[in-house]
Amino acid sequence: MTTRPRLLLLLTLLTAFLSGCRTAPLPTARPVAEYKLVPDASWTLRPPGGRFDASGLVRLPDGRLLTVNDKEPGVFEIRFGQSAGLADLVPWNNLPPSAFKPLTPGRDLPWDLEGIAVDADRNIYLSEENSRWILRQRASGGPLERLPIDWSPVAKWFSTTDRNASFEGVAVGGGRLWVANERSVGRILELDLATLAIVGDFRVAPPGVTAEDVHYTDLCWFDGQLWVLCREERRVLQVDPRTHAVLASFSYFDVEMDDRYAYRHILPYGFFEGLSVDADSIWLLIDNNGFARKSDAKDTRPQLFRCPRPDLTHTGSR
Repeated sequence: MTTRPRLLLLLTLLTAFLSGCRTAPLPTARPVAEYKLVPDASWTLRPPGGRFDASGLVRLPDGRLLTVNDKEPGVFEIRFGQSAGLADLVPWNNLPPSAFKPLTPGRDLPWDLEGIAVDADRNIYLSEENSRWILRQRASGGPLERLPIDWSPVAKWFSTTDRNASFEGVAVGGGRLWVANERSVGRILELDLATLAIVGDFRVAPPGVTAEDVHYTDLCWFDGQLWVLCREERRVLQVDPRTHAVLASFSYFDVEMDDRYAYRHILPYGFFEGLSVDADSIWLLIDNNGFARKSDAKDTRPQLFRCPRPDLTHTGSR
C-alpha cells in the first residue's frame, strides 16, 4: 500500500472512532445565591469600662455569645437583660486577663485579640493579630496555650510593615483550623487541626468582586460550612470548605448604612468584625473604633444585630 492510501485509511478509521464518541459537557460554575440581611433585633452593648472595640463573635453550644476587645486581653460574654435593645459585656471568668500573663513572662504585650471560636469538643480558640498567634484553652480547663504553628508556607501573604493587617478571625470544623489573614493580601489559611500543619490557603470573594485584596474580618463554622465576613464589601459568604466555592452571599450594606445604626466617620471601609451563624440567624457585631453614632453624638458603644437567615426562612429579599 502506498503512503497516500494508507493515510486515507487512517483518517477514515479516526473519523469513525471520533464519531462514536460523545463529548462530555464542560462543567459550569454554580450560580451564587444572593440575599439581603434584615435584622429582626439589635442591641447596644454596654461595656464594663471605657472604649470597647468588639472584635470576633462566637456562639457556645448553650447559646451564649462571647466576644473579645482588641484593646485588652480577656474574653467577654454578651449578657441579655431585661432592657429591650441593651445588653451587657461581662468579663468571662473562664478566660480572665490573668490567664494571658503566663504567655508573656516579664513583659507587657500590646494584645490585639481579634477572633474567637469553639470546636466540637468545646475547646476555645483565639486569634491574636499583633504577634500572629493562635491560642487555645481546653474545655477541661487548664492554662491558655499558644499553638506551635509554622507560618512560613503562607508568610508571603503577611504584611511586613503593618502588624494590624493580620489574623482577624478564626474558626474550627471538619478537622481543620481556619484563620483569616485580614488584608495585604487577604487570604484564608487552612490547617490540619491534628497536626497544625498548613494544608492550603485560598481567596474567596463576593460575586462581581475581582480585587485580589479582599478584607476578611471574621470566620464561622456551622453545619459543615465555612462562613466568611467581608468587611469592605459588607457581605457574608457561605463557602464550601472542600472546593472553596462561594455558595451564597448575604449583603448587610443597608444595615450598616441605616441612620439608626450608622456611625459618624469618613473611612471608606465597613466596621463589622464579628460573625456567628446558627440554624435560624446570622449574628453580626460591629467594631466602631470609638466613633459615635449618627443618631447620638455621645453614644460610642458597639452594636449587635440578629438577622433571620433568608436562605432558609425566605424572609429576606434577593
